[in-house]
Amino acid sequence: MISSFRLTYDFLNVNEVYAIADHSSNGAIVLMSGMVRDQTGGRRVDYLDYQAYEPMALQVFQEISDRAHQEFSSITSVVIHHRLGKLKIGEISVLIAVGSPHRAEAFEACRFVIDTLKMQVPIWKKEFWLDGVSSWVNCP
Repeated sequence: MISSFRLTYDFLNVNEVYAIADHSSNGAIVLMSGMVRDQTGGRRVDYLDYQAYEPMALQVFQEISDRAHQEFSSITSVVIHHRLGKLKIGEISVLIAVGSPHRAEAFEACRFVIDTLKMQVPIWKKEFWLDGVSSWVNCP
């Protein structure tokens, strides 16, 4: 069972994440790349700023990986790397990679990981729009 978790202010590397997830028993590696888009709800985005409670976020990454391995028993690897700080349009904010002998389970597990991450990990996103206004996303 391979796991890799990272929070970083550095650029994320698709090839690195793929290589970590790679294993000789895999028939599939599903890689999900979340990127900064140029608009939200028709409003033009300038950039995003991600912040996290890092020790807890890494702990929740591990818990998500553990749950994925329990629910999808044949997966061989879970990789979760997330950017922090200021990200420009087109930059990768999160990479998730899941390896498995079979593609169906790899797809299902990858979706589980990203969906659970977005709901449970203490990472917050603030959007800055071209009109100079900003707001936190999904923060009460």
